[in-house]
Amino acid sequence: MENDFCYIEKNLISVREKINKAVCERSDKYSGAVRLLAVTKTVEAEKINFAVSKGVDLIGENRADELLGKYDKINRDGLEIHFIGNLQTNKVKYIIDKVNMIHSVNSIRLAEEINKRAVLHNIKMDVLIEINIGGEESKTGIKPKNAVELIYSLKNFENLNIKGLMTVPPPVGKLGKPEIIKIFNKMHEIFIEISLKKANNINMSVLSMGMSEDYEEAISCGSNIVRIGRAVFGGRI
Repeated sequence: MENDFCYIEKNLISVREKINKAVCERSDKYSGAVRLLAVTKTVEAEKINFAVSKGVDLIGENRADELLGKYDKINRDGLEIHFIGNLQTNKVKYIIDKVNMIHSVNSIRLAEEINKRAVLHNIKMDVLIEINIGGEESKTGIKPKNAVELIYSLKNFENLNIKGLMTVPPPVGKLGKPEIIKIFNKMHEIFIEISLKKANNINMSVLSMGMSEDYEEAISCGSNIVRIGRAVFGGRI
């Protein structure tokens, strides 16, 4: 296995070097560490376990059924699992006790279901609010102008911890890097605006943005979780 998956180790070294470089070069107005979330969509448990053996301590799954199929095969010692994909309300009950954070809360209805299931399991679930920052019809997430309203509508959900924001911007190839940087800066502005507001279950500390093609730009604009799949595990099957 070590030889078969050695490319993953090489990729991890490269990605970590780029993350560290981007952190060192970013503006002084951004502080704190940046976490690498290894996106494991379509990635076999054996590859995930190899990555974990090389220091990966945070993974993200996009699909509830896929997570359930791999869950017992994954070495979860010291591992955080985040759900980062579009989550249907009827799937919440299956993953609520298997993940540490849900990145993709985009409606009151979904938040209600997560809160209800968290109550039944006697846990508090960390969640991020998903913003459709590019206004793309093909992507989920709320409009930026509705972010504050949605977050305040969740303030009485005692089993939710609202930890921050997540976004999936338009592809870099579609807009170009200067425009992507503008979009990431806009996300950071929204993040700061909401961070200044007060409610019992709002503790804005996570800005999840940046993927394999744009994570260095995202870090330069204040991201502290970058979700990287292809650059770690190679192209998807």
